[in-house]
Amino acid sequence: MKTAFLFPGQGAQYVGMGKDLADHSPIAAALFDKANAIVGYDLRQFCFDGPEDKLNATTVSQPAIFAVSAAMLAVVQDKTPNLLPDITAGLSMGEYTALYAAGLMTFEDTLRLVQKRGDAMQAAADASNGSMVSLLGLDEDKVRALCDEAAEGDVLEPVNFNCPGQIVISGSVDACKRAEQLAEKYGAMKAIPLAVAGAFHSSMMDPAARELEQALADCPIQKPTSPKAIANITADFYTDAAAIRQGLVKQLVQPILWQKCMERLLAEGVETFYEIGPGRVLTGLMKRIHRRANVVNLSSWDAIQAI
Repeated sequence: MKTAFLFPGQGAQYVGMGKDLADHSPIAAALFDKANAIVGYDLRQFCFDGPEDKLNATTVSQPAIFAVSAAMLAVVQDKTPNLLPDITAGLSMGEYTALYAAGLMTFEDTLRLVQKRGDAMQAAADASNGSMVSLLGLDEDKVRALCDEAAEGDVLEPVNFNCPGQIVISGSVDACKRAEQLAEKYGAMKAIPLAVAGAFHSSMMDPAARELEQALADCPIQKPTSPKAIANITADFYTDAAAIRQGLVKQLVQPILWQKCMERLLAEGVETFYEIGPGRVLTGLMKRIHRRANVVNLSSWDAIQAI
């Protein structure tokens, strides 16, 4: 029976995340101390006590989610040492946690990269005027047709293929607003503007991708010894360090194929999925992708104790 560890991305954060782990586990508490030293500010404080607007900032939320997910992983490994993943996967920023969990990058290097990624994405967002909208109830063809009509010469692209009936589009603020107005015409059940800083995973993130490419060039990454970590942009397994660097750069400007990634894991024989990190986003998406999938959510001390 194959198992997969899944790790959430930006948007999963909430004030108070990880506090129960630090209160109960010296291993988790030590990891938060380590994270604070690496990022150079009190990341633990933002995770545990907020304020919410600061935690939700791209520059903070990305390293915060990684730190909490890594702490949860450390507690899982401590409490259930025989529970090992055959495959790891992470949504968007969560792919970094997946590579860390697969043993391909160190905690220090991964956190520095995630911090760099958040800073670069925020800078690219500040330099442009972008937004994102989640469309519910449309297939890919209708979403692409909607983007074609709403773009009017601006950037507007489908970028997150999360699960059946949920596709996120990304582009200029004006194009996103036009898409919201046109959504009903195309049969969408709902168009939900997302509370994000910019047009993530679109071509408007090119400056961030170039900056991240330089950071990745200097980061030690291990060659995978078996098909272990899956790439967001291809739904294929990483085979070498160069592919990982390329995948993480392209991920900023290309669509995230989460549904295809999960379908690939199911095809590979994964029978049990563990979501490790704050929230229940991936548990919900998995139930939409395959209703009978066995998904165990490990987002708290009590949930980890229960297994």
